[in-house]
Amino acid sequence: MNIHEYQAKELLAKFGVPVPAGFAAMTVDEAVAAAARLPGPLYVVKAQIHAGGRGKGKFVELPPEAKGGVRLARSADDVRAAATDMLGNTLVTVQTGEAGKQVNRLYVTDGVDIAREFYLALLVNRATGRIGMVVSTEGGMDIETVAHDTPEKIHTIDIDPATGFMPHHGRGVAAALGLTGDLAKQAANVAAKLYDAFLGTDAAQIEINPLAVTTDNKLLVLDAKVGFDSNALFRHKDLMELRDETEEDPAELEASKYDLAYIKLDGDIGCMVNGAGLAMATMDIIKLNGMFPANFLDVGGGASKEKVTAAFKIILADPNVKGILVNIFGGIMKCDIIAEGIVAAAKEVNLAVPLVVRLEGTNVQAGKDILANSGLAIVPANDLGDAAKKIVAEVKAAA
Repeated sequence: MNIHEYQAKELLAKFGVPVPAGFAAMTVDEAVAAAARLPGPLYVVKAQIHAGGRGKGKFVELPPEAKGGVRLARSADDVRAAATDMLGNTLVTVQTGEAGKQVNRLYVTDGVDIAREFYLALLVNRATGRIGMVVSTEGGMDIETVAHDTPEKIHTIDIDPATGFMPHHGRGVAAALGLTGDLAKQAANVAAKLYDAFLGTDAAQIEINPLAVTTDNKLLVLDAKVGFDSNALFRHKDLMELRDETEEDPAELEASKYDLAYIKLDGDIGCMVNGAGLAMATMDIIKLNGMFPANFLDVGGGASKEKVTAAFKIILADPNVKGILVNIFGGIMKCDIIAEGIVAAAKEVNLAVPLVVRLEGTNVQAGKDILANSGLAIVPANDLGDAAKKIVAEVKAAA
């Protein structure tokens, strides 16, 4: 689960992380009132969407020369103008895709005189199984370019969970940023507080870009992107209250209501599989046969008829889907129950695209009999390779 920048900063501030003063706003008048609560005379008005690249983004409804989703303002009138431009309009960035995201919230912060900008992120380093701090002197909006063109400027410091954050980790962060004296102490303190926040919230990622040195030698977090491990949210009821469902993909949101693991992709073969590993293998073999998966969808180990029907509806809500491949290995999930769900779902949604089903495991023959006697145009498959070849052939034949 991701949260907005203003929520992230409020959360990090509770752990002692230094952030500039700022207030959220849902209306133009609230944005102007927020600026009035800040010292000024410089303010920053920031669009709040779950995507990066806001500063270089473009609003669909505004002229091409209009400024992006992060604007400087030097008066209440400037704040009002920026808020009027942003609220209710669609911001397109490198991370939103062409559809963009509608801006429904703003964050008005105090302006800061910046001397230098750095990058600092915490994440789980899958290579080491430890929390890694990713540090670079090249902070700002072009960090992706830095990672691609000059990876030697990015340093990773892994932290052993047995010891936790230690003084030498703080010194390592400061050294990677080229900081000395009091700024080095500030960097070590910020890194320690961010580590506490990472553990304390079961975060999946905390990204600070930029971490800025001000002209009066203070270290401040000017932007923060925080995401949490969804599997741990049952421990954090307070964090669940920060969820903004309007920022989530509607299909993925609908899938979560049925405990389905669904991720939309750009292909044309819908996939319904039980088990993440089997789902990945299914997507791979579709690609090997010359087409592309339209989604990742894991129905889990105990799907009911209702769950299978919901899965079908979610897959077919994607207009790009030209065929569906169901790949089920029945263990806890019995093949006959799945077959009944497939038949019921296909009838309820008036399935009009090719459907190939591969079943294996508990009660497999009973499941195959149910499909064969359904009266529906369901194509059976013997194994995964056979299933992939058949769905590709069926889709091409129907084109």
